Amino acid sequence: MPNAFNFSASPFDCLDPGEQALVRASVDIAYFPEGAVVLDVGDRPAHLFVIIKGHVTQLEGEEVLATYGPDDCFDGRGLVAGRVSSRFVVAEELVAYQLAHDTVNALIARNTAFGALLFSDLGHKLGTLAQRAGRHELQSLTLARVDQAYLRPAHVVDAGTDVVSVTRLFHAERTTSVLVSGLADKNGGELGIFTSTTLQRAILDGRPLDRLAVGEFASHPVVTVRAGDQLGDAMVLLLRARVHRLVVLDEAGQVRGILEALDLFSFLANHSHLITVQIEQARDLAALEQAAGQVTRLVAALHRSGMRMGLMARLVQQLNARLFERAWQMLAPAELVANSCLFVMGSEGRGEQLLKTDQDNGLLLRDGYMPPADLGAICERFSAVLERFGYPECPGGIMLSNPQWRGAAAEFGRRVREWLLLPREGDLMRLAIFMDAHAVAGDAALLEAVRQQLLALAADNDGHLARFAADIDAFGSAAGWWNRLLGLGDEARAVNLKKAGIFPIVHGVRSLALQHRIAETGTAERIAALQAQGVLDAGLGGELLEGLHFLMGLRLGAGLAELELGRTVTGNVDPARLSSLERDLLKDALSVVKRFKVLLHQRLRLDLVP
Repeated sequence: MPNAFNFSASPFDCLDPGEQALVRASVDIAYFPEGAVVLDVGDRPAHLFVIIKGHVTQLEGEEVLATYGPDDCFDGRGLVAGRVSSRFVVAEELVAYQLAHDTVNALIARNTAFGALLFSDLGHKLGTLAQRAGRHELQSLTLARVDQAYLRPAHVVDAGTDVVSVTRLFHAERTTSVLVSGLADKNGGELGIFTSTTLQRAILDGRPLDRLAVGEFASHPVVTVRAGDQLGDAMVLLLRARVHRLVVLDEAGQVRGILEALDLFSFLANHSHLITVQIEQARDLAALEQAAGQVTRLVAALHRSGMRMGLMARLVQQLNARLFERAWQMLAPAELVANSCLFVMGSEGRGEQLLKTDQDNGLLLRDGYMPPADLGAICERFSAVLERFGYPECPGGIMLSNPQWRGAAAEFGRRVREWLLLPREGDLMRLAIFMDAHAVAGDAALLEAVRQQLLALAADNDGHLARFAADIDAFGSAAGWWNRLLGLGDEARAVNLKKAGIFPIVHGVRSLALQHRIAETGTAERIAALQAQGVLDAGLGGELLEGLHFLMGLRLGAGLAELELGRTVTGNVDPARLSSLERDLLKDALSVVKRFKVLLHQRLRLDLVP
């Protein structure tokens, strides 16, 4: 056996020295000319093949399922199953290692990670990868339990306790908060919280403090988190609820302690809390611009530390939403803010945007409300401010500075329904973008009313749904992406992950959500709702979400690399820069996309769309 076997390629990179020696002792080299059939349907494979040079195409009938290149291996699944289910044809003169069946079985028995990476589905492979990278991911500590962080002791006082006594407790216990019990007359017996900030309100009340009961000023109900929850989820909860403390409960529902924001973010050692504070305390647009400039640096730090993609996206969504809300409040009169709904759309609305991209936003006005005469100028200033913050104007004009993307709720609702029922060029894509709308300021009920009208209308017309969903095929079939992935033919080397996989997953799930009147805007939430209704089985739903997050992670890494080089961010991935494991996972993710598209064609009868 040659000593040149590449043990840095997946799945062989998880073998220990003894297992590597087993490979060296039993591997041979095989040669196949172009056009040769290495394995055919029904064959009982005797070897696992690891490509040294050349390419092999996996076919099902005449359809290309995958293409394999140097350092890739095939057909592990057929080897384990005992029978090959596809045809493997040499596309370019092939030189490959062949590893005996008995040796592969021995490696699987000795090393579970090897077996999982060799023939498992995408979800199991990503799970195994996460375990292998566990030490690295734990550096971010977002996967740690809440009770692993510092919890401050919880001091509980009765609602009738006077403010002076509580202040003495603050001093004696060196604390800035107490929990307040006995609020049954206020809110069904739930705990409240009285803090040093609340103390200021009590002082300003004007009555003698020794005659004031803390129950009059306590905030309630408290925001709680379980001791076994992940710290990353607690971080998102803090930002969403806009509080500085979480009450930590054990499994029995008893209070374990208080998790303060500063303690949590010190534990996580990132700057998201500081950005939130900057946004909240900003007095002008210049201060907000400084906070906006920190978001991309935060994303880069969290990506390096291994934070889960879904959690990172939700965190960025919360920061951006508060940033947009504060900017709008600074630019728009209070009456306009109260009688309107500012919303974001696209990946920002779904909570799946990580690096700053084009603005996608709009404005709904309450029916009957007369907006300021200079509404257009206010909206244009808002778009200009976001551009200063790093969000370029949308080339298609999908932003509230465009009159088409603002207006009274009833008028806007009619416009949206026309996009579905009487679509002109581009209307179905406008509808898709609007379906992801997420309110960030003003009255969210205005947006929800328009959304519900649309869902009720769309679910009753199969033809409209089919036309809407047909865009999953807008960027071609999987075969072209395999060639790009391996640099075959005349295709450009860079792989556009949005076109190849992210968009088909997002739009396909969005189409099913429209069909089944699901109001959620995030892809993860839509998948969960579709699974709950029995529309998607748990296996496919899980693989779609895992695949989406994997593709988002690859795209984010490529975009950050482009930023570091001072280039325009495209998010396109160069396959030459991917590890063999990443290429393997990318193939699996694109295979999941292919299966999902077949399902959509069957369910929504897309083949009948002209």
